[in-house]
Amino acid sequence: MAMARAERTATAARFAKTRNYLARTWPLYAMFVPGLVALAIFSYYPMYGIIISFQDYNPGLGFIKSPWVGLQNFRAIFSNPDFRDIVRNSFVIATAKIVTQQVAAVALALLLNELTRTWLKRTLQTILYLPYFLSWIVLGGILLDMLSAGGLVAQAFRAVGLESPMFLGSNTWFVPTLIVTNIWQTVGWSTIIYLAALTSVDPVLHEAAAIDGAGRLQRVRYVTLPGIASTVVLLACLNLGNVLQAGFDQVFTLYNPAVYATGDILDTYVYRVGLISARYSVGGAIGLFKSVMGFILIVVAYRLADRFTDYSIF
Repeated sequence: MAMARAERTATAARFAKTRNYLARTWPLYAMFVPGLVALAIFSYYPMYGIIISFQDYNPGLGFIKSPWVGLQNFRAIFSNPDFRDIVRNSFVIATAKIVTQQVAAVALALLLNELTRTWLKRTLQTILYLPYFLSWIVLGGILLDMLSAGGLVAQAFRAVGLESPMFLGSNTWFVPTLIVTNIWQTVGWSTIIYLAALTSVDPVLHEAAAIDGAGRLQRVRYVTLPGIASTVVLLACLNLGNVLQAGFDQVFTLYNPAVYATGDILDTYVYRVGLISARYSVGGAIGLFKSVMGFILIVVAYRLADRFTDYSIF
């Protein structure tokens, strides 16, 4: 009897403690509700559509009545020789974007950090940030005009007696054009994290290096870069999860059938196969393949981030 009474007392105490806790914190939990509802409606509920990857989907029949074909759609895409080229294109473009963007962002942050005139630094930052706030529909229209046969770039080449390359019509030049224009749009915004990391470098280290006779480049090499190395490694690891995110909006705005060999990526292929050709099941299978690969890459990225920089969200 005594033990049973003690257990009831302990249970009542825990219940009272929980009730008091919820009475104090329920507004905080209530703030989660709209976000959870939006997440359920727009992120989890649409996942039901994955089922079309295993069906010969017919919009007239719907999800329930469309015939089940199992892994037939996956066999079709994996046996398609073009699919391997498209995966390769996605990997090459995305990897090149990640590497060049990070290198350019670090270099630009170091250059901006060396500026002593505040007004000049802020002016340059504002100019560099502007392209990031413009959509690729706007930027693509500007680039299509600039890089066309009669555009500003072609005229500049002709002015110095050179023939302008076909930046958007040549498989040789299309991928470098994507990489350079991606840097133009994103590098200013990407410097924000590195500029914030540079503020954590102890100025005393710079002063000590200067007293020891280190020049500006030597201080950057031996003081500044080691000071932000952990941030660089962390972002490099986290960016690994975007290896197949080659940028649908940019590629879709700039590419054309002449550069499909090097510029066609998974997202644009899904658009053409799934929407234009109305092969919804094949498009769904490709999208599911990309999602699974992206999930694996994200897990690997967080493992690497935890190992090399002690960064963990769990």
